[in-house]
Amino acid sequence: MTYCLGIITKYGLVMAADSRTNAGVDYISTYQKIFDFSQPRERTILLCNSGNLSFTQGVITLIRKDLKAQEESNIHSLPSMYEVARYIGNKIREIQEIDRSWLQKDNIDYKCSFILGGQIKGEEMELYHIYSQGNFIQATPETPFLQIGETKYGKPILDRTLNFETPLEACAKCALLSIDSTMKSNISVGPPINMIMYEKDSLVVEKKLLLRLGDPYLVKMRKWWEESLRNAFDKMPSIEWEHYSPESPENVEMD
Repeated sequence: MTYCLGIITKYGLVMAADSRTNAGVDYISTYQKIFDFSQPRERTILLCNSGNLSFTQGVITLIRKDLKAQEESNIHSLPSMYEVARYIGNKIREIQEIDRSWLQKDNIDYKCSFILGGQIKGEEMELYHIYSQGNFIQATPETPFLQIGETKYGKPILDRTLNFETPLEACAKCALLSIDSTMKSNISVGPPINMIMYEKDSLVVEKKLLLRLGDPYLVKMRKWWEESLRNAFDKMPSIEWEHYSPESPENVEMD
């Protein structure tokens, strides 16, 4: 399992992912889950993946193969982010057409999903969740983030904190807290953590971050957040209980 998320606001994009892949408690590995296929000054293309590792690696391999062969349809030739999302969905279907039946015979989960974010020159920024079936949805100003993988533990802070007006630096902090909250509750998600921040209309990725296990900033962030939560909890107003007399009719047992 893994956890990836993408955040889009009026200011830009933040993409983040952990790197843990496991096939049981005694077999844990680390694989890159976030990829940068950008062409500086022409297009920014960022991709995160979750799910069956052989399928996601197969999709990434096909994308790179088309780029190397300069195929007519590739991730650098398509004119819109929508068509890039459609292209990646077709690559998912292509890999599944080859391998799905064999995995199904052994009851192996073959599902995978991707988050695609970026901007093509002359177009608006866009953020997509591409499903295992190859179809996809797009983030909107009303729903400015998308998640894949182990999503439930990191969602509450996103719901409570983010909106389309949130500055990028705040989005980056929120993304890290979301991943850290997931790591705290689920051992199948873990560092290294990769994060990329892209400023709207720049068409250049200038800010990338890799945080390994025990990184001082991760340790400091978790300690500060946990202390802040405890302080906020201690300051919560007391519950206003309703009081009943022991002889009140509500407390008398009926025969």
